[in-house]
Amino acid sequence: MKNTLIPIVIGFDQREAVAYHTFVQSIIENASQPVSFIPLALNNVKEYVETHNDGSNAFIYSRFLTPWLMNFNGWAIFADGDMICKSDIAELWKLRDESKAVMVVKHDYKTKARDKYLGNKNEDYPRKNWSSVILWNCAHPKHKILTPEFIAKQTGAFLHRFTWLDDTEVGELPKEWNWLTTEYPDNYQANLLHYTLGTPCFKDYKDSEMSDVWHAYHDKINQGMGV
Repeated sequence: MKNTLIPIVIGFDQREAVAYHTFVQSIIENASQPVSFIPLALNNVKEYVETHNDGSNAFIYSRFLTPWLMNFNGWAIFADGDMICKSDIAELWKLRDESKAVMVVKHDYKTKARDKYLGNKNEDYPRKNWSSVILWNCAHPKHKILTPEFIAKQTGAFLHRFTWLDDTEVGELPKEWNWLTTEYPDNYQANLLHYTLGTPCFKDYKDSEMSDVWHAYHDKINQGMGV
């Protein structure tokens, strides 16, 4: 049987472009099925005009365009760009549950740091980091409202808490598929590491917790190039 192509939408911010490419490297290296990458870069999505000014990255709101980008068909994975995938992304793909509209890791924690990369404030709020990895059931009828015009008018609280859905429609993924480095204890067995306070590409986080994993994948990008 032919393997299903796994569409992966990844948040892209030019200020940490190297993080995006390092994340892609890690997925490719460990994937057992073909994948399709969609960089979520605002200059590629002319229909969406960013009206918010409270985000720490360029895709803080545009991530909710994923069902629209998929023409409200099938499933897709969204992930922030500041991650490393240490396991087969097909194993995450297998967790799809047709009874759910989205599936996320339901973090419940208080941050250890009040500031993060590039001087951004790091505040606690309900369902913090739930939307940093989303397994989207793009065909779910309730997602039809998620148009560029609609998203541009919504608050962060409305979108990041998945307020347009009933709680029963928000499925749960294992925490190992969005392991928050520094915020959580080191876990080299985790499937997906999320450098949420700052990717090791930034000098202030170069030697942060579990940065060795990130640097190992980044080094592979430069192999054979004499860098």
